[in-house]
Amino acid sequence: MAHLINSDVFLAFSTYATIVVLKMIFMSFLTVYHRMSEKAFSNWEDTRRVSKDPEERKKMLQTNANVERVRRCHQNDLENIIPFVVIGLLYALTSPDLSTALWHFRVFVGSRFIHTVSYVMAIPQPSRALSWIVGLLTTFSMAYSVLTTALFL
Repeated sequence: MAHLINSDVFLAFSTYATIVVLKMIFMSFLTVYHRMSEKAFSNWEDTRRVSKDPEERKKMLQTNANVERVRRCHQNDLENIIPFVVIGLLYALTSPDLSTALWHFRVFVGSRFIHTVSYVMAIPQPSRALSWIVGLLTTFSMAYSVLTTALFL
């Protein structure tokens, strides 16, 4: 097991998985930024820092398009990055060729950054859809490799 953890593929996976997980965490801060700048909160207690006036606080309990856009982008990250991390780890443990593994990891990470920029900046479709499908197909490619390498059905 120690030789797998010290392999170049595992180290590459660790690097790229960390990058996308940190990107996903950053989306929380981006949501907070939009909530504060738009004064759009979902919970009563969150409005207290901005105002003490109950009427003004009620107005802050609203849905905001910018906040919701960032939240949906973050949700999409959760739906795609977590499977990438799980499948990517299994893929790295099958000892794939380093250049092929790097291709998988880099394409996935690039697709997630393009997806986020497309989503948050409201770049017209099909940019967001294409970046999503590229990341998904990359994860499926790794899953296929895992299943064909270690098939015990």
